[in-house]
Amino acid sequence: MTSAENTAPVPGGFWLDTGKTGIRSWIFSTDHKRIGMMYFGCVFGFFLVGALLGVLLRLELIAPGPTIVTAKTYNALFTVHGVVMIFLFIIPGIPASFGNLVMPIQIGARDVAFPRLNLFSWWLYAIGALVVLAALFTGGGAPDTGWTFYVPFSARTGTNVSLAVLGVFILGFSSILTGINFVTTIHRLRAEGMTWTRLPLFVWSLYATAWVQILATPIIAITLLLVVAERVLGVGLFDPGRGGDPLMYQHLFWIYSHPAVYIMILPAMGVISEIIPVFSRKPIFGYKMIAVSSIGIAAAGSVVWGHHMFTSGMSDTAVLVFSFLTFLVAIPSAIKVFNWVSTLYKGSISLEAPMLFALSFILLFSIGGLSGLILGAAATDIHVHDTHFVVGHFHYVMFGGTGFAFIGAAHYWLPKFFGRRYDETPALIGWIVMFIGFNIIYFTMQLLGMRGMPRRYYDYLPEFAQLNLVATIGSWILVLGMLIVIVNLWRGLLKGKPFTGNPWGGATLEWSIPTPPPTENFEEDPVVTHGPYDFKGAGVP
Repeated sequence: MTSAENTAPVPGGFWLDTGKTGIRSWIFSTDHKRIGMMYFGCVFGFFLVGALLGVLLRLELIAPGPTIVTAKTYNALFTVHGVVMIFLFIIPGIPASFGNLVMPIQIGARDVAFPRLNLFSWWLYAIGALVVLAALFTGGGAPDTGWTFYVPFSARTGTNVSLAVLGVFILGFSSILTGINFVTTIHRLRAEGMTWTRLPLFVWSLYATAWVQILATPIIAITLLLVVAERVLGVGLFDPGRGGDPLMYQHLFWIYSHPAVYIMILPAMGVISEIIPVFSRKPIFGYKMIAVSSIGIAAAGSVVWGHHMFTSGMSDTAVLVFSFLTFLVAIPSAIKVFNWVSTLYKGSISLEAPMLFALSFILLFSIGGLSGLILGAAATDIHVHDTHFVVGHFHYVMFGGTGFAFIGAAHYWLPKFFGRRYDETPALIGWIVMFIGFNIIYFTMQLLGMRGMPRRYYDYLPEFAQLNLVATIGSWILVLGMLIVIVNLWRGLLKGKPFTGNPWGGATLEWSIPTPPPTENFEEDPVVTHGPYDFKGAGVP
């Protein structure tokens, strides 16, 4: 191979110019693959920013007393960390990037149903992100309310909450439009023979997620506008000093934000459902139950918001109902875990990078889910509410779940779109270091919470010093592993060995087309004759 050939990406496919040149061929493109790549670049960049802010937070907490920042700056850091990670990385991460890249190909379509609306949703995402970033450096400076923007503090603080909230409002519209596009695409553009029982499970997860995006996101959008109205116009909706009800804000916020947890985790579950059968060389166990459980999680997860508010003053009846529903929503999640593990049983397992991150997801998500049941039971939640236990639980689900799935998806699908692959050995080493560092930091946080250390505090009692030091060291190990994985993946996609044909042995439609995929995906409209995990039916040995 000559040096001229060994440059990224492999020329051809959708990378070729489409009548425009330079950056205009990207930011004005309606090709779902280019839009997916732009989403991936943006969300990955914000992931790095959020991770950096997280490391700074841990550095501040390495020892009691002030270390690297002031109390006010610390409040701003954890607010910006939360906003960036939640609204700019986790929520759009898998659906907007890999959903755009892969979903139309998996159902045999040439593009999404509304290509221009798809581009507009990316523009809204980019504009919303810029508005959020502008809020950090204008007005009264970065907001210090936490990513939840709880009133009455968010209505009274002198920081630039209004602009940050406006940015999140714009991001919400991007999420809604993506959901509408995906639902329509899955309903209307499936290939001949692509029945509902032949849809890949990643598509099922995106379908369930899209309905949550459409139905729940308008609630948070309206709520955040009301916060701006309260700050700018002095309307007394949530601030008790003006006759408002702060508990009403919490209800409205969590009516969206708990379903948003499933916007974050459902696509990750879809990724795992794609990787596990391919690297086990077995059809997925219980296909229909996994598909139905995605819809079940989306439906049941939309009615359990009250478990975030057990200490807020709800009635005992409401606490009982929300606690019961919280345990109920664990059932479809447990179905998925059971079926993934059953798929592994007696499989011909290949421990390559995508599979390693998928297996990590199963363990870490299970730990996060089980710790979530502690928070779902009112009696135990009262003791650990607003402690570091909640922080540890949330990161086990979101980072150990969605974050690891996102990295696994990058190792699984990006070589298909770049035409080059990464080295396995550095990927293995990076995964091991990441896995160790992750558990050191976040399991230690759960121990801190069980001992009573509150979250969001700039300082703490000396009795918590030893475990905080351990957690901070864990953050360094985690970042080291992330750097190894990211550098290896980046080098591989730019200068790695050619990735041609179907080296993973996947049976879904994206593995049946050239690498990189052509602009319109298929030369002829495909006819589907087998299920998505029927490897023999797909001609895979």
